[in-house]
Amino acid sequence: MRFHAYLRTASTILQAYHGALPFHIFAKNFFSRQKKFGSTDRKTITHICYCYFRLGKAVRELPVDERLLFSLFICAHESDPVLEALRPEWNAQVHASTAEKSAIAQIPFQLEAILPWKELLSGNVDHHDFCASFLYQPRLFLRIRPGNEKNVIQKLEQAGIKFEKKSNESLSLPASSNLDNLISLNREAVVQDLSSQQVAAFFPVSQSEYSAWDCCAGSGGKSILLYDHQPHIRLTVSDKRESIISNLKTRFKEAGIIAYQTLVTDLENEVLPKQLSNPGKPFDLIMADVPCTGSGTWARTPEQLYFHETATVAQYQHLQRRILQRVMPQLGPGCHFLYITCSVFKAENEDNVEWAVNQFGLKLVKTNVVKGYQSAADTMFAALFTL
Repeated sequence: MRFHAYLRTASTILQAYHGALPFHIFAKNFFSRQKKFGSTDRKTITHICYCYFRLGKAVRELPVDERLLFSLFICAHESDPVLEALRPEWNAQVHASTAEKSAIAQIPFQLEAILPWKELLSGNVDHHDFCASFLYQPRLFLRIRPGNEKNVIQKLEQAGIKFEKKSNESLSLPASSNLDNLISLNREAVVQDLSSQQVAAFFPVSQSEYSAWDCCAGSGGKSILLYDHQPHIRLTVSDKRESIISNLKTRFKEAGIIAYQTLVTDLENEVLPKQLSNPGKPFDLIMADVPCTGSGTWARTPEQLYFHETATVAQYQHLQRRILQRVMPQLGPGCHFLYITCSVFKAENEDNVEWAVNQFGLKLVKTNVVKGYQSAADTMFAALFTL
């Protein structure tokens, strides 16, 4: 009865949820009104819902209750208590391939139907492997800040937290790892996706002081990354949300970054503030991690895949080009522009690269899709230009 109740509750939640809020917030609000659910109940029901979203656009014709169980089976990589109670014959086959699971359940299922827009993807994104990545919860990644390698690793080992070294400064941990009161976050290490860390390979090399503007700074993770690689930069960060800049200032303080300039500005709609740069002294580097569909991160937020409509890709492309038109006059001759998305769609990536070259006379230095789906990480796109 308990496991049937889990499915009924998951079905109730899904019928009420329409994608306006991040699902974890919606679920938290639901459970705050339903005090009868304990922590194990909440965790199990939420997991069932996330498995439902992980199948994306596939087998949408199934009734909700049937799709819930099937999605739980497809996403299960080890024995699952709900399957053991309700479909023990499925639970015995959780290590089978997706094709074998489809045959066992007698439900036609194609992995590529999870995200059915192969023709819209950036050129070197493997459609099959990218779709397969949705069936797994991405990992948690730490970037150890310079000089803290020995200390951070020792703390993790003493706490019994398993990790895999991706490089001297990059660690991969289980998504459920609890780092509270263990590591001094932002000072010793930064929680930062592996692909985001690898964007450092696109930073222009400079041995002297130069000015950089992170124009869509968000929480400031890439600014901290840039600072750690080139601490001699004169850094300006901006975002359109005052609350985000406030949080960024707190994070910079924890990271020991003191000398920088912040601005609150909406690059889509506003005239840039005069204090952004000194007249006649444009930035040596502009870094634009632009708003996008976030399709490269949908394994973390699969509800966004479930509700995605292809029309939003063009909407984001238009926004991205508006932002580039705003910031490009602030770039000096011979200086660099770094364009970043966490999208897998060609319209937001290669198409914008071609447009920027033609529109602003930029020279493309290098570009690549950072294939996080191969490492249980996010997938990103980066392109470095010079003017």
